[in-house]
Amino acid sequence: MAKSPEEHPQKAFGWAARDPSGTLSPFHFSRRENGDEDVTVKILYCGVCHSDLHSVKNEWGITRYPIVPGHEIVGIVIQLGNNVKKFKMGDRVGVGVLVGSCKTCETCQQDLENYCPSMIFTYNSTSQDGTRTYGGYSDIVVVDQRYVLRIPDNLPSDAAAPLLCAGITVYSPMKYYGMTEPGKHLGVAGLGGLGHVAVKFGKAFGLKVTVISTSPNKEDEAINKLGADSFLVSTNPEKVQAALGTMDYIIDTVSAIHSLAPLLAMLKLNGKLITVGLPDKPLELPIFPLVMGRKLIGGSDIGGIKETQEMLDFCAKHNITADIELIQMDYINTAMKRLSKSDVKYRFVIDVANSLSQ
Repeated sequence: MAKSPEEHPQKAFGWAARDPSGTLSPFHFSRRENGDEDVTVKILYCGVCHSDLHSVKNEWGITRYPIVPGHEIVGIVIQLGNNVKKFKMGDRVGVGVLVGSCKTCETCQQDLENYCPSMIFTYNSTSQDGTRTYGGYSDIVVVDQRYVLRIPDNLPSDAAAPLLCAGITVYSPMKYYGMTEPGKHLGVAGLGGLGHVAVKFGKAFGLKVTVISTSPNKEDEAINKLGADSFLVSTNPEKVQAALGTMDYIIDTVSAIHSLAPLLAMLKLNGKLITVGLPDKPLELPIFPLVMGRKLIGGSDIGGIKETQEMLDFCAKHNITADIELIQMDYINTAMKRLSKSDVKYRFVIDVANSLSQ
């Protein structure tokens, strides 16, 4: 098994991809020593995000191998630094997409660490000591307490894990762009890991929710299980025509190349189309619908730590969790193939603690 060239005091074990095939296999590496501000977490569960799939295959062109993915981490505190006051031993905690930032810039001061120019991602990034970061497909992680989250007591560990990326990725734009006014009409484009949580948030905010999907077979589940009010098959011209100008907001979670024009056409005057999926190629943006309808198109990238904690507490209050398929670590390559075909309802979560064996 491969060894990490960067030796730290704490031995760690996980699964890594070593080339653009994206195939993951067992990997020995090490974590830094637990510093005064640090929390060491024994990982129990880790969600499988679409970003993990993009990253292991280097579809965004920024991957450095070997890469240990995973940024939807729930675990137990097993070591505390001398200055850590937020947590105690045995606490159930979460680690999301970011594990560091400069802490001093304007965005950090506004609790928007996710937009810090020096943000450190949980994996495939460079730590402040110059070594690379490895993610949650592993047994332990060491994180500065500022970037560790408290998991509310009534949220189950496995189904809470995807909220740390999928949840905050849709919660943050809904809050920032004012997509929370009860009675308004929200369209959710794409019913995957992000989309199914967006439906639940929409209903919790009191919105009318329509799922927009290319998959007719998802209609029953969208309405009867997730609670959507209606379902629109985007390849049905008659249904699309009937939906023109009916929606106040659309959150676009689709990570594949797709046309924005039909979505813009579904918006009312002053409507907002917010995109949070990350296609690997640029999308065409038609300007006429924006100008003629005074419409807005925007984006959003996860959320800061304070807002992520707010989101977790909101989920606890409204009993919102992700719908998951729990898998063993050695199933991950099959899971990645299925994820590439959108064959999951709606998030794979790895049972790390019970299936990661050396």
